[in-house]
Amino acid sequence: MNKQTLSPAQLAAYIDHTLLKADATAKDIEKLCAEARENHFYSVCVNGSWVRQARHFLEGTGVKVACVVGFPLGAMSGDAKRFETEAAIDDGAQEIDVVLNIGRLKAGDDKYVLRELRDVVEAADEWPVKVILETCLLTQEEKIRACKLVVESGARFVKTSTGFSTGGATVEDVKLMRETVGPKFGVKASGGIRDAKTALAMIEAGATRLGTSASVAIVNGLAASGTSSY
Repeated sequence: MNKQTLSPAQLAAYIDHTLLKADATAKDIEKLCAEARENHFYSVCVNGSWVRQARHFLEGTGVKVACVVGFPLGAMSGDAKRFETEAAIDDGAQEIDVVLNIGRLKAGDDKYVLRELRDVVEAADEWPVKVILETCLLTQEEKIRACKLVVESGARFVKTSTGFSTGGATVEDVKLMRETVGPKFGVKASGGIRDAKTALAMIEAGATRLGTSASVAIVNGLAASGTSSY
């Protein structure tokens, strides 16, 4: 198989530049957006209260604003997730990253999980929804079942992790998710991606989007190393 190559600019186009810490301030969000503008990242990913500001800072740049919903546990009511999604879209969010109800999935309550995801997809009003599985908490069978429910729900992506649990993205999980959802569905790797080598490995495994707070270091590291093949 021939090696594929990515330039730093091409790698940047995979990245959701992320800041989800509880103590993030308006100045931090402004810095996040400035970095996204400068590096042409695909999007910034923020908590709901910062969506409106992020849209303001990124107006006219082409960089999208993604918002997390039900973050980071996914265990709140489905109605709360729906309302949170509607509020984020009203504030200008262009993508939604929602956390799956992990406990309901583990209990085998697939009908609940599917209904909740469909509600979020509907509330997102045709904007893309990414569903965070929190793979570090799931068995192999649960990961596969979750992926199938996400595809059925009308969402556009499966996503590995919040980055706030016991583990992040792994190459093995990304490969499994890609195999389960097929070649055309979105797969987002997030959690613990801090260097270009890891980023490229996730793309090789089948990721079509990367979520990371180390985006600038990753792109700069690729430019410095020249190691752009995967």
